[in-house]
Amino acid sequence: MIHDLMRVLVGGIGAMGYPGIFLLMAMESSLVPVPSELVMPPAGYLAHQGLMNPWVAIFAGTVGSLAGAYANYYCARCLGRPLILKYGRYLLVPPEKFRRVESFFLRHGEISTFIGRLLPVVRHLISIPAGLSGMNHVRFSTYTLLGALIWCSILTWIGYAIGRNQDLIVAYSRQAVVWAAFGSGSLLAAYIWFQRRKAGVAPAPADVDSLRE
Repeated sequence: MIHDLMRVLVGGIGAMGYPGIFLLMAMESSLVPVPSELVMPPAGYLAHQGLMNPWVAIFAGTVGSLAGAYANYYCARCLGRPLILKYGRYLLVPPEKFRRVESFFLRHGEISTFIGRLLPVVRHLISIPAGLSGMNHVRFSTYTLLGALIWCSILTWIGYAIGRNQDLIVAYSRQAVVWAAFGSGSLLAAYIWFQRRKAGVAPAPADVDSLRE
C-alpha cells in the first residue's frame, strides 16, 4: 500500500513539475488540507533520480508556501474577525481553534509566524491572526519564508537522501513532523524564558499596533 501511494505521489509530482509543487504547497499553506509531507519528499525522490533539481524544488515549495500564507493573510485582513468566527468552522477553523491561535500569536508576536510554519494544522492557521492584526509585510514575509524554507528543505532532503527506499521515505517524513514539533516547542520555551529574563516579569500580550511598525 505504501509503495502504491508513493508511486502515485511521485508520478503526480513528476507530471506537474515545479509549478505543481508551487500550487500544492500554496494550497497546503492556505485552508486546503494538502499535507506537505506528501509533496516535498516525492520531489526529493525525483531529484535523487536526476529528474528534478532539489534546490529549484525547495524554492518552488517555499514560494508556494508564502503565496498560500498570503491568501489567508488577505482573507483575514479583508473579511475581518467576526466573519471568520461565524463561518470559519466550514473552512476547518472553528471558533475555539481560532481563538487559541489568535491568543498565541498576540502573546508571542512574530516568532509564532516562524514556528507555525513548522507545525501541522497551525501552519495553515497562523497567517490568519497575522492578517487580522495587520502585521508588517516585511516581517510577515521574512518569518514565513524562513520557516517554510526550513520545512521544505527538511522534507525534500529526506526524499533525496533515502532515495529508492519508499518505506523509509514515508516513515521519516512522519518522524520529521515529530522532530519539528519537539524542536519548535524547545525554541518557543527558550524564547519565552529569554523574554521573561529580559523583562524581569512574565510577558504580557503583545501590543497589536507594534506589529504594524
